[in-house]
Amino acid sequence: MQMDMDKPQIIELAAHSVNYTLFDAQFVPSSARLVALGNYARGTGAIEICAIEDGKIVVKKSHEKPAAFKCGTFRASSIEERSLATGDFKGALSVWDLERMGSPIYHANAHEAIVNCIDGCGGLGIGGGAPEIVTGGRDGCVKVWDVRQRDVPVANMGPADESDARDCWSVAFGNAYNDEERCVVAGYDNGDIKMFDLRTMSVRWETHLPNGVCSVQFDRKDIRMNKLVAAGLDSKFSVFDLRTQHKEDGFAAVTTVAHKSTIWCGKHLPQNRDIFMTAGGNGSLHLWKYKYPGKRVETLEDGTEKGVAGDVIELNRVSSSTQPIFSFEWSSDKEGLCLTTAADQTLRVMIVTRLNVQ
Repeated sequence: MQMDMDKPQIIELAAHSVNYTLFDAQFVPSSARLVALGNYARGTGAIEICAIEDGKIVVKKSHEKPAAFKCGTFRASSIEERSLATGDFKGALSVWDLERMGSPIYHANAHEAIVNCIDGCGGLGIGGGAPEIVTGGRDGCVKVWDVRQRDVPVANMGPADESDARDCWSVAFGNAYNDEERCVVAGYDNGDIKMFDLRTMSVRWETHLPNGVCSVQFDRKDIRMNKLVAAGLDSKFSVFDLRTQHKEDGFAAVTTVAHKSTIWCGKHLPQNRDIFMTAGGNGSLHLWKYKYPGKRVETLEDGTEKGVAGDVIELNRVSSSTQPIFSFEWSSDKEGLCLTTAADQTLRVMIVTRLNVQ
C-alpha cells in the first residue's frame, strides 16, 4: 500500500515497555521529559519520570506509591514549579513536586471512590483566573479544587440523591477567557453531558448521548467557548459548536463514526484548535479537521438564533497498537509531538508531520 505523502503522517518515534498497567502520561512542560502513571499488579501506584534521549525513552526516576494512579495533569501548575496533580484509585487528589517525590505537596480525600478524570486551568499561562483543578469520580461528583485551600473543594457538583449517582468518566475546563468566567464540562457513564458555569454555580447546558462519554474537551480553554469534542463507547464522537445556544435545541453538533470500537479520548492540537486526534479501543489513532460552515448561525421563523454545525474531515489514521489506547496527549511545546499509553503496557512518543498542509 502506497503512502500518500501529501497527508499529515503519524509516525512512531520511540516506544517504552513497562511492567505495570498504564493509564495516563503527560509531557513535563517546557522540557524533554514526560511522566507515566499507572498501577502495579499488587495494586500500588507507579510514577515514572522519563526523558527522550537519542530517539529513546529513558527512565530517570521510578516511584511506587500506596494507591494506584488513574489520571494526572500539569495544567494547574506554573511553568516554574511544574507540579503534577494526580487522581488515584482510593479517591485522593495529590499534587507532587517531581524533584521531591517523598510526599505530596498537597493532598485531599477528593472522592469516595476512584478518581476517574482530572483537568487543570489557570496554570502554564493558559486561561484567566486562579489555578484550579477539577476531578470527576465514581461517586458521581465533580469537584473543583484550589490548592491554596486545604481539604475542601471550592465547588462541588453532585447528585442530590446519592442513589441516582452516575459514574463521572471525563471532565474539562473551558470558557476561561477572563478572571471571572470559567466552565466545566463533565461526561458520565450513562451518556449525560453537563456544562457547569462556575461563576453562577448553575447548569448552563446538558444533553444526552446514546452511550457512556469517555472523553470531553474544549478546543481551547482560554477563549470564549467555541467547540467541544465528546467521544464515547459507541464508536462515535460529536463536535458541538458552542458559540450559539438555542433555548430548546441547545448547541448544534455533528456526529462521526470511527474506530469501530470505543473512542477513549479526543484531544485538540494546542497550536491549531481545528485539528484533533481520537484514540480507539482497537489501538488506532485518527486525525481529524473541523471545517466550519459558511454561516455558523441561522435565524428561525420565530426570530431565535440556532447554531449550524460544520463538517469533520479525516486527515489520516494509523494502527498504533493491538490493544486499546487509554490516553493521548499533545505537546504544547513542539507542534505535532504526542504521547500515548495503551493496554499493551507500552508508552509511545509519536510525531504528526505536515499539520500545516491539509
